Amino acid sequence: MQRIYVAGHRGMVGGAILRQLQAQGKTEIITRTHAELDLTSQDSVRDFMQTERPDLVILAAAKVGGIHANNTYPADFIYENLMMQANVIHQAFAAGVSRLLQLGSSCIYPRDIPQPMREDALLTGRLEPTNEPYAIAKIAGIKLCESYNRQHGVDYRSVMPTNLYGPGDNFHPENSHVLPALIRRFHEAAQTHQDEVVIWGTGIPKREFLHVDDMAAASLYVLDLPKHDYDAQTQPMLSHINVGSGHDIAILELARIVARITGFTGEIRTDPTKPDGTPRKLMDVSRLAAMGWRAQIDLEEGIAGTYQWYLSNIKDLRG
Repeated sequence: MQRIYVAGHRGMVGGAILRQLQAQGKTEIITRTHAELDLTSQDSVRDFMQTERPDLVILAAAKVGGIHANNTYPADFIYENLMMQANVIHQAFAAGVSRLLQLGSSCIYPRDIPQPMREDALLTGRLEPTNEPYAIAKIAGIKLCESYNRQHGVDYRSVMPTNLYGPGDNFHPENSHVLPALIRRFHEAAQTHQDEVVIWGTGIPKREFLHVDDMAAASLYVLDLPKHDYDAQTQPMLSHINVGSGHDIAILELARIVARITGFTGEIRTDPTKPDGTPRKLMDVSRLAAMGWRAQIDLEEGIAGTYQWYLSNIKDLRG
């Protein structure tokens, strides 16, 4: 039985991966909380890897946050993510781990590139300034995996998800991403019978969303692909895989869907004096499709399920 270490199992993506591994009947799963294992500590990660000797590592641990958090704590974002990746990837190799999957982010791509974003757009332009430190760290993670593959002949792979949502999401009023923020705002507006909800910007920009259960399924699919099939769709120095739904939606239309699901019947207004951000951010998922995987969970169905999870956990999410 393979011993699988899932780093970041308490996060939204890591939790979804853990659930799917358990559903597949995997019983030799190793996890550690942050209190039990500080992944930024080289000595701690080395001792852990040498003691546990996993056969397979899934690196879903990361320091993440929205624009406000990235702007406020840029040093924390670049330092902690660089250290976690360097420690886990190197110490996994040192402990004899030949297979590893690292999860990244769509923010690795330059701000102004043609849409949808292809894997080969990496390192072709300037990054979005608000999350550049985080993006640099995630790019370094890709290059760490590729470098260990090239020098040591291991099989370390990277998947780059689009905007994720689902059970376990962050609904904090200041630090959450757009979809959980909308769910919380429209829920509270419906409960307090507000006449209107105002959303930032024009509502015209488009964003892509992928349910976290789809992301977990795609991650395990890519991880389990025979090396020949993976290599057929990648290059040694361009090996990461985009993971997305392949569809995007205008923010205003997204707000209308959330309003329906949460029962908000008032007016939705836009505030064009607030920033829109990037006009469009859509992943090109043709490489993943060629490998044989496509997203399964419909956006409206996924939002409805996420809202039900929010309602079930609302007491723990107050903040």
